[in-house]
Amino acid sequence: MMNRREHMAALLALAAAVLPARQLRALEKSMEEAVPTYGLIGQMIALPGQRAALIAILSEGTGSMPGNLGYLVGEDSANPDAIWIVELWTGKDAHAASLKLPEVQDAIAKGRPLIAGFGTRAEFKPVAKTGA
Repeated sequence: MMNRREHMAALLALAAAVLPARQLRALEKSMEEAVPTYGLIGQMIALPGQRAALIAILSEGTGSMPGNLGYLVGEDSANPDAIWIVELWTGKDAHAASLKLPEVQDAIAKGRPLIAGFGTRAEFKPVAKTGA
């Protein structure tokens, strides 16, 4: 898994291939200044044997959400049907706006039939960062 610094470097390398230098510098500055002020973590339970399919759906519909600074989907180590989703946002309003995006709505519609239920869910305010 890439750390934040590696992820940002990869994104900037991709952007460098398609953006003029002025736009690239502006993008790099905004990415460095972006600070998460809202976070979510939640457990989702897939129907038996459907965890991989649900992860694929959640991953494909969430690639470009304005205000999202991190979206991680992970497999629960103890439950073969459970996943954990961790999200970091510039604000609660950015998260709410993301739920209205067509690609997110599509992912929700595709994923809903594969969901058996939900486990723990928590909202949090990021306050400290360690590492890169």
